[in-house]
Amino acid sequence: MLDTRIIDSRDDFAQWAIDRANAILTDQGSELATAARNGSEAQIGETAQALGQAIVDALLEAFDGLAGDE
Repeated sequence: MLDTRIIDSRDDFAQWAIDRANAILTDQGSELATAARNGSEAQIGETAQALGQAIVDALLEAFDGLAGDE
């Protein structure tokens, strides 16, 4: 999990999004590429699911941060 970050501006949010996307691609994206090169259909599906879940988790993390402001 990434450290909590205070986002006070659009630029702060953009930087958070870039950092979060980079972390997702580094972790799940590379696993998906490896599975696509070497894995079975089941392994590809499993790693694709993990990538999708990481994206959903990041979006929920952003939403929770916004909802906490209310």
